[in-house]
Amino acid sequence: MTLTLGGLSLRDLEYAVAVAQTKHFGRAADRCGVSQPALSEQIRKLEALLGAPLFERGRRGVHVTEQGHALLIRAERVLLEAHSLLDMAHGGGLVRTIRLAAIQTLGPYYLPFLVRQLRAAHPDLVLRLAEGQTDFLLDELRSGNCDLVLAAHPLPDEGLTTAPLFREKFVLVCPASHKLASLPMLRLPDLASEGLILLEEGHCLRDQALSLCTGAAPQTRLATSVETLWHMILAGEGFSLMPALSLAGRPGMDDLVSCRALAEPEAGRTIVLAWRSTDPRGSAFTALAALLSSNRPTGTDAVSA
Repeated sequence: MTLTLGGLSLRDLEYAVAVAQTKHFGRAADRCGVSQPALSEQIRKLEALLGAPLFERGRRGVHVTEQGHALLIRAERVLLEAHSLLDMAHGGGLVRTIRLAAIQTLGPYYLPFLVRQLRAAHPDLVLRLAEGQTDFLLDELRSGNCDLVLAAHPLPDEGLTTAPLFREKFVLVCPASHKLASLPMLRLPDLASEGLILLEEGHCLRDQALSLCTGAAPQTRLATSVETLWHMILAGEGFSLMPALSLAGRPGMDDLVSCRALAEPEAGRTIVLAWRSTDPRGSAFTALAALLSSNRPTGTDAVSA
């Protein structure tokens, strides 16, 4: 049997890849901006065209079949090349929509500042913003569903190019009555105490806090976000390290919460901009990183050479 490309569309491949990544037809439909029945029908047609089932559908969810796994890897490559083709056709510059994502512990606090910078420098640029945990965002980047990612150094080097933007300090946040609030100078060894509150697994800030707070006894309760972390401390449940940008603009609560700087310079994180090394817009992204690093948010530091 001779197959032709006449019935194969990039949109159908995008639908199938979305289902494989979300493991859910409804969420895949939302991502692709279509109704679930329409997406399901197109995938059935795609499976008929390919002569192979891509998914196993059951009460316990959607699973990629063994044959579908191999086919969907190829589909992701086709979609990635198609995006690269469009980018190359536009000269490899920042002249079209850019899909930019940030880790959840940074996005709400830095993206408003970033958007103002880009609006001023590139008024015709259309931004599509998203946020998530580091591993998920890097998967999105590698699969071509995202163009740029803002994350904390270090990141895996394989297939990615990164440019440092700024250094952000960590600040100790604790109840005003906590013993750490009364120390004349605060150092990392002082944090070897009970009551350290962490974010859920998957957040890089959790790992960074654990690496710095050596000897601290973490709480069994975990925060789902930086905002939840703040409110848990406000309620007197314990202490934690929080990114400096996340504390800007909060209402004064000196009677309830103490925010303390740490003496050690390593108590912080370097924020980088990452993209695929094969992206033809690499030079434009490098220029964009230079723009962002030279216009840092107040309270952050330049990255040492």
